Amino acid sequence: MDPQPGHLRTIGLREQAIARLRHDLVTGRLEPDRIYSASAIAVEMGVSNSPVREALLALVSEGLLEPVRNRGYRIAPQTQKDQHDIYELRLDLEVPAMHRVAVGGLIAGREQEFRALAADIVAFEAQGDLVTYLEVDRRFHLGLLELLGNKHLVNLVANLRDRTRQYGIRSLSARGMLSASAAEHLPLCEAVVAGDGPLAELLMHQHLQHIIGDWHGT
Repeated sequence: MDPQPGHLRTIGLREQAIARLRHDLVTGRLEPDRIYSASAIAVEMGVSNSPVREALLALVSEGLLEPVRNRGYRIAPQTQKDQHDIYELRLDLEVPAMHRVAVGGLIAGREQEFRALAADIVAFEAQGDLVTYLEVDRRFHLGLLELLGNKHLVNLVANLRDRTRQYGIRSLSARGMLSASAAEHLPLCEAVVAGDGPLAELLMHQHLQHIIGDWHGT
């Protein structure tokens, strides 16, 4: 029997587990100082231990989790200074990047794709579907960065996004206060489409301010 289909299925489950763990980490569902076992997570997800263990090790390699010998894994410690430093790095990288994408006209031919993503972000937030909301938000922002053709920039920002702990996001959604952030994506998209670099910079800067304010529960 050809083992390839099973191998591909395992890879798919691993990627699903990584996506789920990233979401749980970013939104604060995974709690600091609590130890999680691969087997317990696998049971919760309804999959075997192997893809979950691979997913956990992938997040360890990114510095998001750390192993606890013979016990499991926990969130890598992060102080308020760490969080602020990550915020400043994201400002340094993402704000000027949006200027370059806009003035370079790099979105040409894909305008409707990004408008649709911006609309989906609003729709999923309104539905309270935070899992899909965060997935589409990630596709929107990393997709814009990918237009610059610098994979190292995209990978770095992706990792910084994963390190950004949005502990207050569930509460904000429940209170109807996440809609303002969701609605910021379409104006940013239109600024990029219009080639307005200064406006794209300003809107991106304002958008990132959520990560050290309401999303973080401060």
